[in-house]
Amino acid sequence: MTSVVLGVSAGIAVYKSCELLRLFTESGHDVRVVPTRDALRFVGEPTWAALSGNPVTTEVWESVHEVPHVRIGQSADLVVVAPATADVLARAAHGMANDLLTNTLLTARCPVVFAPAMHTEMWEHPATRANVATLRERGAIVIEPAVGRLTGADTGPGRLPDPAEIFEVCRRVLAGRREDLAGRHVVVSAGGTREAIDPVRFIGNRSSGLQGYALARTAVARGAEVTLVAANVALPDPAGAKVVRVESARQLRDAVLTAAEHADAVVMAAAVADFRPVRQSDTKIKKSSAEPDPIHLAKNPDILAELGEIRRSGREAYAAAAGDGRETGDGPDAREAAGAGGPRPRVIVGFAAETDDVLANGRAKLERKGCDLLVVNQVGENLAFGTPDNAAVVLTAEGGSVEIPRGPKEDLADVVWDLVAQRLA
Repeated sequence: MTSVVLGVSAGIAVYKSCELLRLFTESGHDVRVVPTRDALRFVGEPTWAALSGNPVTTEVWESVHEVPHVRIGQSADLVVVAPATADVLARAAHGMANDLLTNTLLTARCPVVFAPAMHTEMWEHPATRANVATLRERGAIVIEPAVGRLTGADTGPGRLPDPAEIFEVCRRVLAGRREDLAGRHVVVSAGGTREAIDPVRFIGNRSSGLQGYALARTAVARGAEVTLVAANVALPDPAGAKVVRVESARQLRDAVLTAAEHADAVVMAAAVADFRPVRQSDTKIKKSSAEPDPIHLAKNPDILAELGEIRRSGREAYAAAAGDGRETGDGPDAREAAGAGGPRPRVIVGFAAETDDVLANGRAKLERKGCDLLVVNQVGENLAFGTPDNAAVVLTAEGGSVEIPRGPKEDLADVVWDLVAQRLA
């Protein structure tokens, strides 16, 4: 049985941690709740003990013969602190040990996940940002807080993510933690774009966003900073991802290109409409006895090809600056032309949904788009769109291929990130 320590610090979001505890225990994990003293002002010790089935204490001086300040952390397979207040993040970053929770954090040699929750001003304060950076440098996963309603009338970043999404991050960490995306910024697009015909009708597709959200979720669990561009998705925000919501292909293009400027990798999992109506009616088109006017279509921007072209141009600028007496490309002109890390994004991944000649069409698309990897899958009734599982073949720019058998979409996502991480390394 997996041993999980749930650290709870003093914030109004503590009540959500009861749901997180329930998700752990119902999944068969043995959970020890370690609250701070002030956290018990929000939810009392009897509640934690009843829900976990384990004793609850905040002090290192209770049951001293069991040496709890050392043993709890030593025996844990995972420590998750939710909510993690600014105070607990600061004490953890500075190695303080003035209560049972911080002692546990110091003795734990297992993965540690922090789910911060606090007011926006506290989250954005330079001291908190520095503490978060320190914890991440040491290998902890610090989930970005959600954006939404906070205490009182305040709204902004600092909200505790949905407990089910925190649990999904922890589940992926327990399944086999990899830190190969730590310090990387990745952009994922998800869902399906909609092109308006009139205020109530649109041209769209069947994409649910499940695969893109699985990619975002697994990237967070592997330590990445994740920007998720979501097109018309009715799913809870993945814990730790910055979510940018869009509707049309042109909106998605603008959001992706903006985020990609500083991204190490872009994964275009969204189903983007190839065409849009030339004209959109400002009012609902009424049904009449006459034949309806035809809908004339225009091409939408090819976002994947544009990403490839932007990177190609960046490489040419980088090479030109390097050729001016700077063979290594490390000179100031080269850095100004392409950034110190080289042209961005460094890795581009596309998705191809095909109904026939899957591999042939996929290989042709890979060559046209200029991406590094192309995930090709067959779509149709009960295939890919809206299903919890997926199967695919990943084609590489060098002519190779990796077959991914049918399984959970998170498994496919991990294979994609494996290939991306290899290229980033």
